Amino acid sequence: MWKNYSKSYIKNNPHSSTSVIAAALIATLSLSLLCSLAYNFWIYEIEAIVLEEGDWQGRILGGIDDQDLPILQNFSNVKKVVVKESASEKESPVTDIYFQDPRRIYRDMPLIAKQLGKKEDSIQYHSLLLSRYLIHDPQDEDPPLLLTFYLGILLLVALSLILIIHNSFEISMDARIHQFGIFSSIGATPRQIRICLLQEALALSGLPIIVGSLAGTALGYLLLKVVDIYAQDVAGRHEAVFHYHPLLLAFTLLISTLTVLFSAWIPAKRLSRITPLEAIRNTSSPQLKKQNHPRILSLFFGVEGELAGNALKARKRSLRISSVSLLFSFLGFSIMLVFTTLSRISTRYTYFERYQDSWDVMVTVKDAEISDLDLTDRLQAVPQAEDVIIYQKAEATGLLPEDQQSAELTALGGADAVAGAEYKKGMFQVKIPIVVLDDASFLDYCTQIGTVPSLDGAIVLDQIWDSINSNFREKKYIPFVKEDGKATLLLDPSQDGQTLQIPVLSYTQTVPILREEYDGHALVHFISSSMWQEIARSVANAEPDSYIRILSTENASLLDLDRLEKETASAVGREYDVQSENRIREKISNDRMFTGMMMIFGAFCALLAVIGIAHVFSDTLGFLRLRKREFAQYMSIGLTPEGMRKIFYIEAFVIAGKPLLLTFLLTALSAQLMVTASYLEPMVFWSEAPVIPILVFAAAIVFFVALAYHIGGKRLLQCDLNEILRNDTLM
Repeated sequence: MWKNYSKSYIKNNPHSSTSVIAAALIATLSLSLLCSLAYNFWIYEIEAIVLEEGDWQGRILGGIDDQDLPILQNFSNVKKVVVKESASEKESPVTDIYFQDPRRIYRDMPLIAKQLGKKEDSIQYHSLLLSRYLIHDPQDEDPPLLLTFYLGILLLVALSLILIIHNSFEISMDARIHQFGIFSSIGATPRQIRICLLQEALALSGLPIIVGSLAGTALGYLLLKVVDIYAQDVAGRHEAVFHYHPLLLAFTLLISTLTVLFSAWIPAKRLSRITPLEAIRNTSSPQLKKQNHPRILSLFFGVEGELAGNALKARKRSLRISSVSLLFSFLGFSIMLVFTTLSRISTRYTYFERYQDSWDVMVTVKDAEISDLDLTDRLQAVPQAEDVIIYQKAEATGLLPEDQQSAELTALGGADAVAGAEYKKGMFQVKIPIVVLDDASFLDYCTQIGTVPSLDGAIVLDQIWDSINSNFREKKYIPFVKEDGKATLLLDPSQDGQTLQIPVLSYTQTVPILREEYDGHALVHFISSSMWQEIARSVANAEPDSYIRILSTENASLLDLDRLEKETASAVGREYDVQSENRIREKISNDRMFTGMMMIFGAFCALLAVIGIAHVFSDTLGFLRLRKREFAQYMSIGLTPEGMRKIFYIEAFVIAGKPLLLTFLLTALSAQLMVTASYLEPMVFWSEAPVIPILVFAAAIVFFVALAYHIGGKRLLQCDLNEILRNDTLM
């Protein structure tokens, strides 16, 4: 009986069925598209990290003994151990560790180090890769939250999709209260009514769920291909390959089906609890109530405003769903635009504008010591190469006497406040970054800062970031040490406790013109290539690569820098593996990356708009069909069609206005918090704030809400309202 009734109702009520089918299709397609895109972007990010840094999870520096290897392999959570021998005498061997459960890595790595007799500073974590799996160091007070932010946006969208399906079922079922009241009066149980309604929900939504899941996946594939083609010339990227796991399809189908059942169960359960008399008389439907006090709508719009206010108040529970859907859509859109705008401004300020005068062409010479690169003459002969510096980076450990730290540093807490500093027997053990310059560049640097040129010593960058009285955006520096020291003590890692003295030629606050970010707590030493050859084996771990920084002629064009980059690579020669980039091309690539990202976000935001607007149409048209008797009563007391249209537009204004107003406030607050957290000048952001796209989105919401009411009102006014009023018992 119930199966035949469901088939008959679906066949004879195409409008109600179409609304449910469309809601299920749009929601499932959107959910499938979002899941496939999110999954592929996540995979792409992991691939990029693995290509750049490897797939290791934990690492032990300095290698391990043969007898320690079985101990490590038998550790309960260790999945695989890879021992990497040093490629040269300058490099130390490392042991890469892979875990069965990576979430325990920050607990297990110190235990492993202790079991092997290693110090904790000999272990490393692949923090960037682990963060992509939402694994963060529990000791890190500021873990990376970008992925969490995106997951939060995805959750907002998913909630909005659930509301679309739920609202469609609720409207469809509310229209049938009278029918099920009759069935209940002749013996139908609440359980039978619920089962009947759930069967209808699955019958209407089954095919749309399957079609929507497949269509969303296909659309995600096409969108990823478009982005990949658009960004194919961006430097430093790898080709994006579409990935789709069967579990992702199963997850989409399961979530969509559960959403349909959950969305149908709530109104079905409420409907089955209504008594037969209430259902037949339809007293459970929203009833208009006279307002007890004047409202803004009645003050501004008169009688029509009061009637619209009463209608909105009577249906506030159902309309709340529509408002929340619009709020989620608009809020997600607005905050995403604010976030991308801040990212673009921050990148421009902290990289391109900061270093635009520090380089024109950068060449990375892979696996090459600076002492082995005899390229200065060849590079100086390259046309348009005005200034060339060849350099290499390294890191050493130095000893700083307690009384050698500056008075300003002492006032801030002393070297204890320096990251990585360790106090031992009246001496502070600190990290000392070393920048090795080719001899000619080092001598030029000495001349620039007013120091007697010499290759036998170091120039010390005597500054430390005052992180207490300034922020990372506008750093203030204070002296690190007293500038009366004649030498720096560096520890020799190959001989425990042994030190080496490096003569100090000068202390300075001026750095060479390089595209380098020096650590705010670093006591950087600049030395010559000749000096480096004397101390390299004793005191420092050098990076395997060397770098060439070239400044071109003033106002060089993109064509000039492309030519300079090509001629530089040719001058270096084929005997070296090189990677090169130029400043203007890098800026263009970065702009294209942001444009591509905005394309993705634009498509994502368009999807948000479709979700919100689809929900508005579903909600508005459905409720207007249920309000025929209400407007028939208005007509019986003399309300004209123009007055009815005025009521429609007032309701549309309120339905669209509330979420828009709340979103504007929340977006402005969120933007201000983001600006404050990034230490940007507020006017810098607000001068570039995405106001126009947000206003366009808001205008689109207002337009489509008004359009939905216009279409619904036009259909309603075409009905015979007098006949509806006379046939009171059927309502």
